[in-house]
Amino acid sequence: MNSIYFLCFFFTSFLFGQERGDSFSKSIWVSDKGDGTYTNPILNTDYSDPDVIRVGDKFYMTASSFNCIPGLPILESNDLVNWKLINYGLKKQKPVSFYNKAQHGKGVWAPCIRYHNKEFYIYYPDPDYGIYMIKSKKAEGQWSEPILVKKGKGLIDPTPLWDDDGNTYLVYAFAGSRAGIKSILVGCTMNAEGTMTNNDEVLLFDGHQDEPTLEGPKIYKRNGYYYIFAPAGGVATGWQTVFRAKNIYGPYENKKVLEQGTSNVNGPHQGAWIQTKSGEDWFIHFQDKGIIGRVVHLQPMKWVNDWPVIGIDTNGDGIGEPVLNHKKPNVGKSYPVVYQKESDEFNKPILDLQWQWHANPQINWGFPSSYGYYMLNCIPKPKKAVNLFDVPNLLLQKFPSEEFTATTKLIVNFNFDEEEAGLLVMGLDYCMLRIKQTENKLYLSQMICLNADKNQAESEAASVLLKSNIVYLQIKSLGDGMCTFFYSEDGTDFKSIGIPFKAREGKWIGAKLGFVALRNGFINNAGNCKLDWIRFNS
Repeated sequence: MNSIYFLCFFFTSFLFGQERGDSFSKSIWVSDKGDGTYTNPILNTDYSDPDVIRVGDKFYMTASSFNCIPGLPILESNDLVNWKLINYGLKKQKPVSFYNKAQHGKGVWAPCIRYHNKEFYIYYPDPDYGIYMIKSKKAEGQWSEPILVKKGKGLIDPTPLWDDDGNTYLVYAFAGSRAGIKSILVGCTMNAEGTMTNNDEVLLFDGHQDEPTLEGPKIYKRNGYYYIFAPAGGVATGWQTVFRAKNIYGPYENKKVLEQGTSNVNGPHQGAWIQTKSGEDWFIHFQDKGIIGRVVHLQPMKWVNDWPVIGIDTNGDGIGEPVLNHKKPNVGKSYPVVYQKESDEFNKPILDLQWQWHANPQINWGFPSSYGYYMLNCIPKPKKAVNLFDVPNLLLQKFPSEEFTATTKLIVNFNFDEEEAGLLVMGLDYCMLRIKQTENKLYLSQMICLNADKNQAESEAASVLLKSNIVYLQIKSLGDGMCTFFYSEDGTDFKSIGIPFKAREGKWIGAKLGFVALRNGFINNAGNCKLDWIRFNS
């Protein structure tokens, strides 16, 4: 009797969960093959400039977030293959008044995460203001307010070293767009707390001749050598170089240790050397895949004559090439597959971690709830905005892979004409399925904007009159960025709307997908759009 009751309860729960979309959807992309091997990329989504450390039995990753807030994502893993997003280091970006507006491509560039004196540290550069530091006793806990460790324009990609002789150093690079110089690495000293640098910079390496666009350094110490891992050659076309010296100030030898070679992984570089407790060496880096952003790869690594070789050296020249498939790292035991969070039922009184805004969020933009929806309010458009590129209250998440289907249920409650909301694919070009009230009627339109970053206006490709304020919208990404669009008024019969649209990356980030609600001008009782759910399928 108990068995029958259990089975009835299980199937009832299963069917109810399926109807609500709870708990049964899997990630669009899964690296872990389930047989002790993995396929690259381990994260087929936009985690640019990844840096990774091991603390005890766990691994922690952070990445660039640019103008997207919350910023400085923090991911956790047990095996270097399966990663879970657990937190963000930045709730708001400083200076607050500057980043209350959309500042595309600015903000958090390549960060560095370290663990020192039982605390986590993240050093991150803002190329317009300088190098900041935040810290926390727990990666999943509250992080400190940013401290400006070194002020200056064009200072990027910092990496600290607490040396075993008691000295503390900071190594960094330069952004030519702000500093007027590039392709060099410098080092300076810091106080023991790592909160303030001294103005005693020393040139560590000039990359103009052999290592153009030298940036993204990570400094380590091993067997009496100081090692600086740094990419060169450009984001989409470059390689990974390693520098070594017996003295932190050099002179440094340099050696190329990873390149594309005959693989199909362009620009394999910039990341982190990690060692497991079992003594294995691994390297995590990114690949620029354009539309979906900079995805994350895991490469085996070994030491030969005190030089690292990353990936597989196929021709014996000492330079590795990226692997596509490989045996998982030896971490002492097997761990279950971790599925990335993409779908959202909006049933919790907190916004899930996959969502980011395009600027520091304001209290009136929207509210999570326990009522089964997220309330997105119709916020006045910025006065000088000619399209959505300068709109800060875009609630977006990363493209989860090249191919997927995203379906959402929206309930609009507009109080006035000219209020609007919808589902969009956002980048330097964008496309939006917009619901807008005109003469007390609701119209669904496909709005397209090409070269949004160059202040081009939107155009309407199609429009239909809606029968009610409840509508289901759907986007299918077919690969290579091509997207098609559908709508339904009953959740079952989906009709095509508009024309195919080719997604485009944003400023230093991949294309994103999500929601916005807007109106013209301020009113004391603006309308809203209730996000009931969004569900992703492959």
